[in-house]
Parts: sequence; C-alpha cells; structure tokens
Amino acid sequence: MGNFTTSSILLLFLFSSVVTSLPLSTNSRWIVDDRGRRVKLACVNWASHMEPVLAEGLSKQPMDTIAKRIVSMGFNCVRFTWPLYLITNDSLASLTVRQSFQQLGLLESIAGIQANNPSIIDVSLIKAYQAVVSSLGKNNVMVILDNHISKPGWCCSNLDDNGFFGDKYFDPDLWITGLTRMATLFNGVTNVVGMSLRNEPRGPKQNINDWYKYMPKGDEAVHSANPNVLVILSGLSFDRDLSFLKNQQLKLTFSGKLVFDAHWYGFSDGQTTWLKDNPNEVCGRVVTYMMNTSGYLVDQGYPLFIGEFGIDQSGANVNGNRYISCFLGVAAELDLDWALWTLAGSYYLRDGVVGLNEYYRAMDYNWCGARNSSFIQRISALQSPFRGPGLSEAKPHKVIFHPLTGLCITRKSLVRPLQLGPCTDTYPWSYSPQKTLVVKGTRFCLQTDASGTSVKLGIFCTGSNSKWETISDSKMHLSAKLRDGKSICLDVASDNTIITNGCKCISKDNACDPSSQWFKLVDSTRSSTRVERSLFPYLPGKGLVPNHLVG
Repeated sequence: MGNFTTSSILLLFLFSSVVTSLPLSTNSRWIVDDRGRRVKLACVNWASHMEPVLAEGLSKQPMDTIAKRIVSMGFNCVRFTWPLYLITNDSLASLTVRQSFQQLGLLESIAGIQANNPSIIDVSLIKAYQAVVSSLGKNNVMVILDNHISKPGWCCSNLDDNGFFGDKYFDPDLWITGLTRMATLFNGVTNVVGMSLRNEPRGPKQNINDWYKYMPKGDEAVHSANPNVLVILSGLSFDRDLSFLKNQQLKLTFSGKLVFDAHWYGFSDGQTTWLKDNPNEVCGRVVTYMMNTSGYLVDQGYPLFIGEFGIDQSGANVNGNRYISCFLGVAAELDLDWALWTLAGSYYLRDGVVGLNEYYRAMDYNWCGARNSSFIQRISALQSPFRGPGLSEAKPHKVIFHPLTGLCITRKSLVRPLQLGPCTDTYPWSYSPQKTLVVKGTRFCLQTDASGTSVKLGIFCTGSNSKWETISDSKMHLSAKLRDGKSICLDVASDNTIITNGCKCISKDNACDPSSQWFKLVDSTRSSTRVERSLFPYLPGKGLVPNHLVG
C-alpha cells in the first residue's frame, strides 16, 4: 500500500487543531467542551507507575521535547499513569527522584535525568509528576490521571495482589483516600480533564457486588474533590467486561461527568486466536463480544473510552496485525475516544531488566521520534472526530474507511481513478436502501465492470454491479455482482487505486489475510475538501455531474 505524504499529515493536523474550551463534560455518548462541542480524546499512554515512579523517558529527552513530539504525532491527550502509593505512602512520596533511582541502582538513568531534566532531579516524586503534567499543559495536551496500580511495578496479572478490592495491595479505603488527594492536588489544573479510577480490575477476588460497593464511592470522592474532571470507570476481567451494567445502572449524585473505559488487545482475544482461525470469523466473533460487554453503552447514551489498545510496532506479530484492522474498523464506525498503549520507547526498569525495550512503543528506543511512522499515519484519521455535537460542517454522509491503511476512498484528479487518500479529502457518500453507494449531492454511484479492474463512477445505478452489500462475518467486505453473476469485492491495488477482486478469506481459511478488502462505511458530518464544483458541475435536469461526462 502507498504511504501517506507529509502534506497529508499536516492537513489532518490542521483539520483537528480546534481550540478546546475546558473543562470537559458529557452529552449523552459524547465528550464535549464547555461550549457543547464534541471533543475527541485521541490519547497515548505515558507510564509513570513503575518502580522508579517517574514518567518514563526523562533520562533520554527533556520533558518539553517529549510533549512536543506527542503533539507532532497528532495526539491531543495523555493517559498518565500513577501508583496509589505515590500519594498515600509517606516514605515513597518523600523520596526525591535522585533517591528513588539510587535505591534501585539506576545510576545511568540518574545521569540522563540530570542532563535532560535537571530541574526535577532533586524534587519529590509527586513534584516531578506535577512537572510533567505542567509541561503537557504548556503544549496544550490534555491529561487523564490513571490510577494504574497500588504498589509501583509492571501491570498486570491475575496474581499480582493489585487487582481488586481486598487484595494485599488494594485496600478500598486507602484507594479512596488516594483518589481524593490526587483529585484535590490537581483541582484547578485546567489540562487535567479526567481521572481514571483504577486500571484493569481483575483477579480471583473480583466480583460485581464489590464493584458496585466501592466504585461509586471512588466516583463521588473524585467529583467532590474536583468537580471539573471526567470520572472514568473500568469494568471487570482486565477491563473487558461492563456487561453487568445492563442489569443495574450506577447511581451517582452527579451527572455529566461519567465515562466508561474498556481495553482491547489482540492477545485479549487469545494469544494465537487470530492465527489459528479465519480472520473474518474471528473479527465477527470478537466484535460481537465487545459490543455485548462494553460497546452497547454507546447506544445507551454513555461515552466509551478505549483506554488501552495497541500492537507490536515492529510489525512481526501476525496475531496483532490481524486484530488491529478489525479494531480500527470498530473504532472508526463508533467514532470512539481512545488511548494508544504506549508512548514508552524503553523503560528505566521493568521486571528486573534495566533499559527494557518496549515493542508496543510509539516512540523509538531513545525517545527521539516515532518508532513506526506508518502506524501513526494509519491512526491519524481517527484522531479527529467524524461526528458529534457541534460538528455540523456538512450534512450527514458516509465515508468509506480502509482500516489497513487508515485512508478513505477519494479521487485526486479527474484523470485518475478512485483511490485511497486522506479521510479529510474524501467524497461524501450515501448508502441507499437499494445498497448503492452514491456520491452525495450527485446521481453518480460506485460501479464495477470486471474483476481486477478499477472501479468507476457511473450514472446507471440499477444493475447488480452497482449494488454493494456488506458480507462475511467481519461485515467489512463490500461485495457486488458482475453481469455474469460472479461476486467480487472492493480491494486496493499496490498504488492505492480502488479495484475489485474475488472476495478473500470469507470463511474457514486461516492462512490468508483479508484486510486489504476490509472497508467500513462510517457516519460523518465533517467537511471534505475534495468534492467541489470544478469536479462536479451542475447540469439542469441532471444535477452535479463529473466533468469528464459533460459535453
């Protein structure tokens, strides 16, 4: 597939650069600013919950440099993790950064922090945490404070004693005290827009009754101490399951601030599920599970924040590579808020290993730039909202989104065929009850004449070659029938031209990869720069017509 150009990235950045008026609140399923306009949280996770209790990477680069690189990658938000003991354990809280690293024998990291961030080397750990939040604020990056764990360290397992209320390191009363102190500490810090109460509840002690007993207490404590922040709640089973809310709604004394959090990785579906089974069938199965356990909340009028997702950025994990196209299709279709795991290119100390490489990293090992710029380009279309309150730049329409590339169907010039391009530069489509895909405001529909050839726009839209059905369990194959009755599917050529081919991997076969043929019809109200009068002049009785058909 062809790559995004630098100018395309800039276009997306400019498109999404809308001043956000804080604080944030909720309006049904949407997060909005104080003017009522949709704000899409496009976040990246930045870990500060490990044994040193300092934001990762500060031995490699100045924090302001890292903040600017976060912005340059298109993120508007950081999910900033913290361990409960940072704010509740006096002996830990009183340590300076230097002392914390000395205790762990991390002398090389001390030298790096001294060189790159000298202002924090001899301040307390909580002051250093505040300094990072402040640096992000100066760069207009919103922050969600995420209580990731109690005892500092890597997270998470079922048996780490940090998983659920009553575990060795998870005392409910101490947790509420910590949330209250953290909410109070950041009250008035405008770029702190939310608090995620606890990461991935899990383990043998997890149960619904205690969830309902303690989670509302945490909600109320945070809101009482800092009524400006969103309160973000996680479900059970590593934040995979919020299905119990179907039977019992949460009762709170406040409104307009509650957001639910869900996590979804390829390994969440099984370490080898995407390898062993047919990708279309797996995608259909896991999307059904996700909609039943968390996605349904969107239809019930609650914002759903995917607080963690991600893949091995080296591209070597086939299981993850297949999952991510399925995930991005869902994220686009539902227009979800999200946070990528993770920013960290490397760790000071993880699982006893100094300088451990992070394969899911957004940054490279030395925190100098993006680890995988093509992946950042791929998610860039999802960093801006497709729809929501206050986003009525265009009449409701569809865009045809391609999860494998993160691009949409468009046309760069009249002499070029339809191809993939930035989703800010796409045709607005309508999808009729007759299953035709029509360029909105015109009479021209998407058609195919033969397998292996480019699709086209035509004006005779009643034939089977103009009727596009979503087939396969993934619901992402767009299929039409040729005049001889053969079914073909939309596909993408190596130069990003939109073509049709025989439909791939519909069922059973687990060896093939259908992702080049996966497309999502996404509802949108954001404007496009592509459809202009010069491309579709008006003819009396015919409406807007492509220039090459005029005459």
